[in-house]
Amino acid sequence: MNESDFHRAVDAVLERIESSLAPHEALDIDLEGGVLTVECPDASRIIVNRQTPNREIWVAARSGGFHFTSREGAWRDTRSGEELFASLARLIESQSGERVRWR
Repeated sequence: MNESDFHRAVDAVLERIESSLAPHEALDIDLEGGVLTVECPDASRIIVNRQTPNREIWVAARSGGFHFTSREGAWRDTRSGEELFASLARLIESQSGERVRWR
């Protein structure tokens, strides 16, 4: 994946996350400069960011940091192989109690 394709793909992921989380009033969502921040009711945060040199999406949450790379048509955790949206749903529910359905 070249750099332009990477940026387009990550922009699409960030926009999907933002639009899916928008109806959740308990979550404060901010997408600015390619960084998506989800603030939970307890003021904890989940941050989703691109890491261009590695062609990865990085997620920082209370439970740790996670790196996702595009594999087999999905963004997968470089350690566990878990898919990005499944991982984010689990992290968001763990930190906020909100169940997320992706659009």
